[in-house]
Amino acid sequence: MPFVDIQSNLPASSFSEDFLKKLCSCTAAALGKPEERMHLVVQPGLPMLVGGSCSPCVILSVSAIGVTDTADKNKEHSAKIFEFLTRELSLTADRITIQFHALQPHQVGKKGTVMSFL
Repeated sequence: MPFVDIQSNLPASSFSEDFLKKLCSCTAAALGKPEERMHLVVQPGLPMLVGGSCSPCVILSVSAIGVTDTADKNKEHSAKIFEFLTRELSLTADRITIQFHALQPHQVGKKGTVMSFL
């Protein structure tokens, strides 16, 4: 049950429903998770500064169980997600930052319990 959160100073119009569906497909494939388990949130139009510049940028956070727990895995995920974001948002790689967070099953609640019991 991966969670993808995008913070950006790009306008909301940059994040159409089509973009969200493509991002869902991209991140699901990169993480090896089914699309129906993905959760995406976009926070557009934020005042942001990255690398000393307020130029268009994105900070993407990926939290997941079992697939974001090593540098080797995250290096592979990062390459695939960067390729998508640079192409779809016309940003250079230096304007994108990705954070990976490893979750444990007991840290994710669903259906009145936690993933440990599902």
